[in-house]
Amino acid sequence: MEYTVRKTTTGQFNRLDLQQTVCLSAGAMPAIAMAILLLIWLSGCVSAPKYQLADYTTSNVNTLPDYNQLYYWAAHPYKWDPSDSLPKPFRKNRQDTTVDVFFIYPTTYGDNAEIADEPNGGPRWNANINDAALNAKTDYSTILNQASVFNQCRVFAPRYRQAHYRSFFVPDSVAKPFFNIAYYDVKTAFEFYLAHYNQGRPFIIAAHSQGTIHAARLIKEMVEGKPLAKKMIAAYLIGMPIRTDYFSSVVPCADSLQTGCFVSWRSFKEGYEAPFVAKETFTAAVVNPLNWQMNEEPVSRKFNNGTILFKFNKVKVHNIDARVKGNVLWTSKPRFFGNIFLTRTNYHIGDINFFWKNIRDNVQTRIRSFRKN
Repeated sequence: MEYTVRKTTTGQFNRLDLQQTVCLSAGAMPAIAMAILLLIWLSGCVSAPKYQLADYTTSNVNTLPDYNQLYYWAAHPYKWDPSDSLPKPFRKNRQDTTVDVFFIYPTTYGDNAEIADEPNGGPRWNANINDAALNAKTDYSTILNQASVFNQCRVFAPRYRQAHYRSFFVPDSVAKPFFNIAYYDVKTAFEFYLAHYNQGRPFIIAAHSQGTIHAARLIKEMVEGKPLAKKMIAAYLIGMPIRTDYFSSVVPCADSLQTGCFVSWRSFKEGYEAPFVAKETFTAAVVNPLNWQMNEEPVSRKFNNGTILFKFNKVKVHNIDARVKGNVLWTSKPRFFGNIFLTRTNYHIGDINFFWKNIRDNVQTRIRSFRKN
């Protein structure tokens, strides 16, 4: 795979608030966990640029991330990383260094060997922050394919001791400490970013899957109702359901121009009604990324400006349509040679890639709207 270097400077499932029980019943566990597992598996199967694992090896013996060191950032403006990549059609895009994006990546920690990697045979429920192989895997999957959506701005993506995907299988009482550890790192990184890098810039918070769990909690604890809220252009909280009433004052975006709000969706094949979704007793905020509306009107694939599937450099235009259906987003089956063999109905892995260019365009639209207002 070719990629562009743009700069060379040196329980219950939805744990949106781990201090209270929210959103999903235990019946959701197998389906969501399998979706997350699929994300991990497929990201490893897609061909990626070659890299030297030695580049990810560190002599650090810290068990906690030190955000003063660039090693502990998967994406950072002061180094080249895969988030700086652009598909060939967009290589002339300019970067806006006056706006930042704080991106929290999804679960990439999921091998069976990792869960039994502790001495005495106990499980390692949180990732080793110095794990070279895992950090490389993260960078050349989600940082390349997802964080790159936002690289018209400065992108900051902290490494964190993410909870193992099996944490989604166990009760809240068991999983809570694992997610709290992960969130502690994310919050610490955000505080470090604010103190050392933000310098008064407006910012966007973006995340997917496990990252969205931490991002929503971060906004609720550190942004909402505080002076910092005036600097948040928008939040892209993708891949996990966000209750419409989860926040007190940060509301779902009503259109493509609104700022200070959030967007969210989960992707499923059109017509599929997931059993765990049918059991949900709350209303989730679902925004259609093809028109940035919350109504259930179908939106044609002709409004899809660019999808990235298996090859980062090949952007497929007008490939997938979408419509809001209750608590989820229904999409058409992606078009590609051999899609007859795609039998999955949960498109969790495509939440961002299916609408890659639309998200990128909307970021710019909201930035302009923020400045105007």
